[in-house]
Amino acid sequence: MDNHNKALIYVVTLVATLGGLLFGYDTAVISGAEKSIQAYLIDSQGLSSFLHGITVSSALVGCIIGGALSGVISSAYGRRIALIIAGVLFLLSALGSGNPEFLFFERGTPSMGLLWTFNFYRVVGGIGVGLASAVCPMYIGEIAPANIRGRLVSLNQFAIIFGMLVVYFVNWGIAEGQTIEWINEIGWRRMFLSEAIPASIFVLLMLFMPETPRYLALRNKDVEALSILTRFNGVEKAKEILVDIKKSVEKSSKGKLFSYGKLVIIIGILLSVFQQFVGINVALYYAPRIFESMGAAKNASMVQTIIMGLVNVVFTIIAILTVDKWGRKPLLITGSIGMAIGMIAISVLAFQDIIGMATLVFIVIYTASFMMSWGPICWVLISEIFPNKIRSQAIAIAVAVQWAANFFISSTYPPLMEFSSGGTYLFYGVMSILSAIFVWKMVPETKGKTLEEMEALWENKNA
Repeated sequence: MDNHNKALIYVVTLVATLGGLLFGYDTAVISGAEKSIQAYLIDSQGLSSFLHGITVSSALVGCIIGGALSGVISSAYGRRIALIIAGVLFLLSALGSGNPEFLFFERGTPSMGLLWTFNFYRVVGGIGVGLASAVCPMYIGEIAPANIRGRLVSLNQFAIIFGMLVVYFVNWGIAEGQTIEWINEIGWRRMFLSEAIPASIFVLLMLFMPETPRYLALRNKDVEALSILTRFNGVEKAKEILVDIKKSVEKSSKGKLFSYGKLVIIIGILLSVFQQFVGINVALYYAPRIFESMGAAKNASMVQTIIMGLVNVVFTIIAILTVDKWGRKPLLITGSIGMAIGMIAISVLAFQDIIGMATLVFIVIYTASFMMSWGPICWVLISEIFPNKIRSQAIAIAVAVQWAANFFISSTYPPLMEFSSGGTYLFYGVMSILSAIFVWKMVPETKGKTLEEMEALWENKNA
């Protein structure tokens, strides 16, 4: 591949990963605002910790919906239009979450109606996240050459983590030097409103991006598909790739979900479940609160959250640099072992009521292990293990299950912590061990294989 083509592929990939950045931004913005939301909408009305948990994780309901709809939308309208729709939803959510009183309520007067309106706007953003989480890896995976596909899809995870890091800085910048009263009245609103800027940029740039050649081939738009493939790969290679794509499309014309057997669907679902059941989003959503429980002051907990965000970025870069060299399975198994060590150690410390620097160290070990493995590699595998004809349907199922698992883990965290903090972290540690066994026994290595070669693998297993 010449430099011009490689540069074009990276430009298109980077624009698509803005969807990942918004995914990270939207899911993590709540970390700086959740205590203010609790004070304004929960505690002021004497509501339960269960409603607090639901409010913090309400966007995940939208993520489940967005993930489930992603297959229908990306199949009917294309991957590009699906991402534009996601960007518009991010924008609407940012504006509505930052000013939920708009039109129907008096500002500064909390009520159940206002609580549900706030949650509605968070769900709208969640639908955008669900769409982006499914379609961004699909879009990149369908454009990327096999030899750098892992790296390019991993860039989406980097964008997710970078989005989280950006919003940690934004939240810290908004809260820095301000009183708790100001943050609880105005600061949390600015945190949500800040998302409108990257959302607008994403929508604008996606208007100029091409559709994926594999989607166009599925729609029998071979001339357009060949044109895009030629821009990316050169004339001869483009013709060769298009022939392979058309063969894979014709082999299973009906595209029924179980055309290639149930195993590939089960593996995709279990990848999604384990990515969430190891407990990563608890660490991300509740980071400032976790650090405050360790004795950090308000601003210090925000700074520690930023440090954790920087660790996440560094170890995601490690995954990007190694995924196409070492392979998917070695990274996943290594990460699972690291996560198990981190969470089990935190559990032991919690059972003994030891809170301090050791806890922070093991949280960093845990999150670093996740970010170099299950964070990016799960999305890489989900984007590449499914055959062309069922990819959009299968990814939609895997992503919807992933967000359902995320919602379950995140919403149960506050009541579980009230019951037993040590037991809660021990559960995540056990899930980390089980995730390693699952990868070792069931997940195929996909390094260096074209999407069409992966399709042949499932055909042989199902023969």
